[in-house]
Amino acid sequence: MRLKTSIWVAAYLRRCQATGAFGAVRRRGAEEAGAVFVKVALMDGTAMLYVPAPQTVYDDSRPIDRFFVAASAQPLPEADIEERLAKELRFDPDAWIIETEDKEGRHFLDIAR
Repeated sequence: MRLKTSIWVAAYLRRCQATGAFGAVRRRGAEEAGAVFVKVALMDGTAMLYVPAPQTVYDDSRPIDRFFVAASAQPLPEADIEERLAKELRFDPDAWIIETEDKEGRHFLDIAR
């Protein structure tokens, strides 16, 4: 059984704040099972976007894990990230958007392999 999205988001934000990074919910989605998109602003006009990993990377023995993949290999202008997020919300209005700010680009996520 997977954690409710709202609980996962709260824990993620605490993890960010414990390391001194700023993190906030920009858009609250479905409480139980909304998809989560994480924008990491690098404080120079660029950002990285982390999106839910495809279902094929999940291990059936660990269904509670959430995995993410980078939407691009390199940081993109924040306007490009915002455009992508707008498209995602049109497709899935139950999605969450979390934004962190970290000059080092730390994302604090378990990335899919």
